[in-house]
Amino acid sequence: MDTNYKSVTDIEELKRYIGDAKIVSFDYETSPDQAFRDDGHASLDPFRSHIVECSYSVKEGTAVAVPLKHLTGQNMDYDAWYAFHKALLMNGSRIKVCHNIAFESSFSYHIGIVIQAPVYDTMCAAQMTQNGEYAFRKLSESGLKTLSAALLDTKRKTFAETTAGRHFDELDPQDAATIEYACEDSDQALQLYRIFNAWFDRYLSRHRWIVENLESPTAVYLGIMKHNGAPLDLSLMEKKKQEAEAEMEKLREQIAFIIGDVNIGANCSTRAFKEYLYGTLGLPVLKTTLSNKEAADDQAMQMLKEWCDENRPELSELFTLVQEYRKWGKTKSTYIDGYLKFLNPVTGCIHPDFFALSTDTGRFNCQHPNAQNMPRKTNDPIGVRNFIRAPEGHLIISLDFSQIELRVGAFYLSQSGDDTMKDVYLKNLDLHAKTTSVIFGVPYEQAHDKNSENYKEHRTIAKNVNFGVFYGLFPRGLQKTLKFKAGIERSYEECSDMIENLKTGYPGLSVWQEEVKDQASRRMYTETWLGRRRYLPNINSDDWGQKSFSERCAMNTPIQGTAADILKMAVARILAGLPERPWLKPILQIHDELTFIIPEDKLSEAVTFVKQCMEAKPFPEFDLPLIAEASAGPAFGSMEELDD
Repeated sequence: MDTNYKSVTDIEELKRYIGDAKIVSFDYETSPDQAFRDDGHASLDPFRSHIVECSYSVKEGTAVAVPLKHLTGQNMDYDAWYAFHKALLMNGSRIKVCHNIAFESSFSYHIGIVIQAPVYDTMCAAQMTQNGEYAFRKLSESGLKTLSAALLDTKRKTFAETTAGRHFDELDPQDAATIEYACEDSDQALQLYRIFNAWFDRYLSRHRWIVENLESPTAVYLGIMKHNGAPLDLSLMEKKKQEAEAEMEKLREQIAFIIGDVNIGANCSTRAFKEYLYGTLGLPVLKTTLSNKEAADDQAMQMLKEWCDENRPELSELFTLVQEYRKWGKTKSTYIDGYLKFLNPVTGCIHPDFFALSTDTGRFNCQHPNAQNMPRKTNDPIGVRNFIRAPEGHLIISLDFSQIELRVGAFYLSQSGDDTMKDVYLKNLDLHAKTTSVIFGVPYEQAHDKNSENYKEHRTIAKNVNFGVFYGLFPRGLQKTLKFKAGIERSYEECSDMIENLKTGYPGLSVWQEEVKDQASRRMYTETWLGRRRYLPNINSDDWGQKSFSERCAMNTPIQGTAADILKMAVARILAGLPERPWLKPILQIHDELTFIIPEDKLSEAVTFVKQCMEAKPFPEFDLPLIAEASAGPAFGSMEELDD
């Protein structure tokens, strides 16, 4: 394709190019601030770098590059550009197209702009289009240069080839090579917008709706969340680090007293330690790895302890010490050293990378560091969550969807004609008590009474049954879950009876499960209520393991995926309200929970707004109440639940 690219330094010329276009593609080029010129990653961080140039495209094959802060050549007046650009990005009638809009969102937010819908991220679109008969593009296959080569038949120069070791602001903005590099980004994003939408409209129209209404606004939100980051209590972390090192040293000495000078490493998982257990001590191999080697994970250690309790009680203490050693080792390596590795030197925060399309069900995941794997408050004896602390005069608030996946499950059952579980929510009853009643054959009132016999154990079992049965939980799986997650021993027959009782109490469950599996078998895919598709190429496999796994995925995705879609709809509503609430700072997303930093005097206003966004009816057919439970406190680990 012939191209018409040019550098524009006059604001009126820029306005004439954009005109009244309803679809505008844009892209930033950035460079490190003076203090960070030698930092290879600084140009990706809005706290250590700045926008040097912005390009726009409104018609394929054309684009304009607007130089703003080049050190040589002619730049556009920054204030004039900023006023125009902010109005453009917050205009609710223009579609803003970008490739990896989370990056542009982070830098835009840093200069006071919250990009508003309608937006379209071509990176999200790439991941929602197929790259094979039964596969969607992975993130690694969705880079702009990769897509340009594959879909536009264009080979582009790399950043290194263009800059020849210089920063982008050191290039002459009026040089043809500089103009071409900047303009290609916005032009090719616009071309991909057309290509992907044509594909969606022909093959999978619901994915276009999801990209436009869920994934692209979510990507903008993730850029804002990354920008804000999570502030760390460094003094507390140093204290806990010293405590962890002291505890680990003490535990090493106690373990050495039992096993001698065997090298246990940082996690008691060395080859020498395993050889000692299974060779020197001759302990039985109760669990193996996928490669059929002796396992030494936490479950294997727990199983060996139980075996030793009965057969070699003199060794039981060893496995108690190993578990304690591992707990402190994980705290130090994952939550102290691991977080500090990614500490931003300017902000004193960690700024994790969140991804909204890296799981098959559409759930979020997180890296650098993984801030989603922190232990829950109820299972955080070391206080890891307290590492994240609000600045003076501020609070951390979290709003967590209450039993969102079970509510979605109840919705699906009601579509199959069984309103039993749905009525529990409509009547504001306790689902776990209802399930306790169903599987143990006791009255609801007794199941709900905290003083009744076996209340705690029965409720724990009911919770595990509830959270597993929609995904095709087998008796053996329930038996293992209760044993290793809840410490409750139940026979295979008892677990089988529980599941059968549950299916009798919720008669639509088996019907729904069989319908979903049958449909997936015919279609070779499963999907969420809003149409997010997941292909299952092994659903009809002759291999029972592959077929069984695919069937569980077929049941898992409508529940977990629809819950993820509902959360993303809430995120889009929150994004729309952020310009009027600049004090509301999104910082984390964990499971079904959204977390923010706010000034102390904004607590009531913040909770009311976010609850409204999360509890709004997600789609017309959904007729169950959604509940977002709020907590607040000075640190993430010391938040207290708030009354409605």
